[in-house]
Amino acid sequence: PKMLVNIQIQRKAITYAGCITQIYFLILFSVLDISLLTAMAYDRFVAICHPLHYMVIMNPRLCGLLVLMSWIMSILNSLLHCLMALRLSFCENLEIPHFICELNQMIQLACSDTFLNNMVMYFAAVLVGVGSFLGILYSYSKIVSCIRGMSSAQGKYKAFSTCASHLSVVLLFYCTLLGVYLSSAAIQSSHSSERASVMYIVVAP
Repeated sequence: PKMLVNIQIQRKAITYAGCITQIYFLILFSVLDISLLTAMAYDRFVAICHPLHYMVIMNPRLCGLLVLMSWIMSILNSLLHCLMALRLSFCENLEIPHFICELNQMIQLACSDTFLNNMVMYFAAVLVGVGSFLGILYSYSKIVSCIRGMSSAQGKYKAFSTCASHLSVVLLFYCTLLGVYLSSAAIQSSHSSERASVMYIVVAP
């Protein structure tokens, strides 16, 4: 909504409250994406490795529980980061070199001590991002193992094709996300960082 207003009135300013709101929803939906991609990897693992028991294992109760847990984790994570950001003090008229208010960029512009914010941000990134990525890797290692055991070439192709769309989104999401956050430590053009972030913020979802 803020972007549409900016296009209409040709003004790129945003209030502090608006920036915190953007950060909240950005983290909320990013963590939700990661959580659902992990749940989908498990779903693919069950569908390929245990096809006869799929309906028993992936019952509506488990599916509902996976989605609920994804939402709870996303809400708590984004709430924690926003509450941590509220304790920071800023100088006036700051410019964020990004097309959205991003937590990492906002912390870098703070005038007060950001050590605790950085620790919480990196700890959450490792816990959520790396934890989910390892879950996806484990699911796909089991999937590859099951596919290798199939005798039919058509069966192998069908099994791989069911994972293609999910795997492409996982690679797109994680590669661009890692690229943006690893490049933020190095001296690099902010424009390339902005373009890369479009991939995990807009394209992947």
